[in-house]
Amino acid sequence: MKIVFCASEVFPFAKTGGLADVCGALPLALEKLGHEVVVITPGYKISNIQTPGSIVRIGENVRVFLVQHHHYFDREGLYGDKGGEYKDNLERFAFLCHECFRILKEINFEPDIIHGHDWHTSLLPILLKTNYQHDPFFSKTRSVLTIHNLAYQGVFPKYQYEKLGIRANVFHHQGVEFYDQINMLKGGIIFADAITTVSPQYAKEIQSKSLGCNLDGVLRNRAGDIYGILNGLDYEAWDPADDPFLEFPFNVFNQKEKKLKNKQSLLSFLGLPSQGDLPLFGFVGRLCLQKGVDLIMECLDDIVALGGQIVFAGMGDEKYHRMIEAASSKHPQRIGKILRFDEGLAHKTYAASDFFLMPSVYEPCGLGQMIALRYAAIPIVHKTGGLADTIHLYDPIHRIGNGFIFTEYNKASLMRALVESFKVYQIESLMDDLRHQVSLYRYSWEKSAKDYVRVYQQCTS
Repeated sequence: MKIVFCASEVFPFAKTGGLADVCGALPLALEKLGHEVVVITPGYKISNIQTPGSIVRIGENVRVFLVQHHHYFDREGLYGDKGGEYKDNLERFAFLCHECFRILKEINFEPDIIHGHDWHTSLLPILLKTNYQHDPFFSKTRSVLTIHNLAYQGVFPKYQYEKLGIRANVFHHQGVEFYDQINMLKGGIIFADAITTVSPQYAKEIQSKSLGCNLDGVLRNRAGDIYGILNGLDYEAWDPADDPFLEFPFNVFNQKEKKLKNKQSLLSFLGLPSQGDLPLFGFVGRLCLQKGVDLIMECLDDIVALGGQIVFAGMGDEKYHRMIEAASSKHPQRIGKILRFDEGLAHKTYAASDFFLMPSVYEPCGLGQMIALRYAAIPIVHKTGGLADTIHLYDPIHRIGNGFIFTEYNKASLMRALVESFKVYQIESLMDDLRHQVSLYRYSWEKSAKDYVRVYQQCTS
């Protein structure tokens, strides 16, 4: 098949989160399955490729077209700056979508599938069924839209509608109109031939009132065309046996000894005492409400009282920075902090941790828990979205499962999971066995790519 990916960020050219990882890895996995893939994405200032009409290749022969526009993309940020979101984001990403169609014609690439991601490229399926509806070049082309996070919908004032460049009027309730405003994601959901989400559980959750972000009704109307496909993990990039950031690389055969050394090294770097008999709980991620930081803060004193140490690695909302600073001052020997983005220290935190805290309020997929498994850090998660699809409750009697799960989003529920983790940690044979088995889990892009191909085939059959 001929497949086009169009996304607002693609690793390694630009990245703010998991969207870039998906759009960097999935095209390569599709190429390995024998499909021809073209990727179209903005040539941002941070991409370090500023030649007009830039074309780069990734994988064996995946062509990446970095769309150049001095005014739209030659900026410090991708979506905004310290003052907030850029006011012209609708216009910027509408330009990207229009360029997608222009480039495909210019290179004579007649796609079977145009695959857009999140609200930024939701205009693609709309244009395909309006501006290009009768264009023979795209007569066989179908569209797929992936929702990476339903909370971000691309809502703008209706006076900006003309900037979309749509020849037909789609500002109505069966189009982009949403409470008398423009909602790009809504329009994409309505016009796309298929909609995917980044985990099976999240596909169900977004059709509920509690997690549907006011689009649950629109999504339920398309229920037969929604597919949940779990993201994969790049196991070459995340390999503790060959990780350049680790002082003590390890594999399944020596992980107990080497993880302890990594723990001692990280604690020493953070100025915390190294006590091998104390479990280390790691958190790596954005410091925000969605990631469950509030719930962790409620439990901090209890974790310390039970005999644990905690390391926070990440940055985010200022209030959480202040809360962690205060907690670190209160428990200077138990709580460590890396309140900035540091790729190397993130890797070190995974490698050092005995347990990995990921109590997200909601989690479309999540890669943190997959990385934690790879690095033999046992996940402690809220049963939601991709966390529910990847982490299964550990049963110490039958020695099955790969983590600790809490189902009700409150302190008492999380504390029960934490207490269970302390119990297992205290039994050395159980902990050794659990570390070994979780590090063998694999959530590969190859399987995910095959699932996407099935969706593409259903669209084009």
